[in-house]
Amino acid sequence: MIEPVAMKDFFITFFSSALIIMAGASYALLFAWSKVKPKLSIKLSAYLSYFILLIAVYQLTLAANLDGSWRIISYLMVIGYFFAPIAIWHLCKQTHDATGLITTQENENE
Repeated sequence: MIEPVAMKDFFITFFSSALIIMAGASYALLFAWSKVKPKLSIKLSAYLSYFILLIAVYQLTLAANLDGSWRIISYLMVIGYFFAPIAIWHLCKQTHDATGLITTQENENE
């Protein structure tokens, strides 16, 4: 049976879950920003956000008593959080750099 979160761990669980969302969004935004404006400080900030995400996921697995397959799922989530912004950036770049895509607007007055 799954052991519920103890009341003393409730706030740790709540805040680490919120930190996962904020750090993941921050990593994605800073990663994209570092590609638009290639500055080392922005890229390092993105990786710092990812490091905070790693700590938050680890703390959540401890506080929420995640064991076995749930721990594996949380680690897979962390891997997905790392590679998703990279894949999305490459997809957007290839989509917008494609040649031969011409958009025309027909004149409505004709």
